Amino acid sequence: WLIPVITLLIKAGSKGPVFFGQKRIGLGGRSFTCYKFRTMVVNEDSDSRQADENDKRITGLGRFLRKSNIDEFPQFFNVLMGSMSIVGPRPHMYTDCNRFSLLLPGYKFRNMVRPGLTGLAQVKGYHGPVHSVQRIRLRYQWDRHYIRHICLILDLKIIVKTALQRFYVIFRYAAWELLIFA
Repeated sequence: WLIPVITLLIKAGSKGPVFFGQKRIGLGGRSFTCYKFRTMVVNEDSDSRQADENDKRITGLGRFLRKSNIDEFPQFFNVLMGSMSIVGPRPHMYTDCNRFSLLLPGYKFRNMVRPGLTGLAQVKGYHGPVHSVQRIRLRYQWDRHYIRHICLILDLKIIVKTALQRFYVIFRYAAWELLIFA
């Protein structure tokens, strides 16, 4: 039921396709198309420039979809197609992967496993735009830790923590919206 509702809201809010596909780096350094709900106005920089929190390209609905991570729901199709898994290091767009690998030797180690919808770095708070070398270094350290300790129990813990974090964000956002419009 969620896909048709979001589809209508995206179409009503701005011109362009409902889904956004972006080339990302996956298992073994191979390229794949990562699908998301479109959260920005159509623009030429979407494959090369990360969105900032107050980015003017992000639509009103897009802001909520991004905060709640509902924009990433179509990535379940990537899981079904085998290019992603539920848990693993988040895939980066080409420009970021290349930039980060120049900053951190061994960075491409994270491509030893299938990228995930969520990962250890994300539940530890290292997600979204990267504004410093220190942040990407810490994100990479958590990804490396995950790869070295990969097991079903760790995956289950990450899934539960992700769900709790997402429910909290959705609840907090919904409560804020109710206060504004009350």
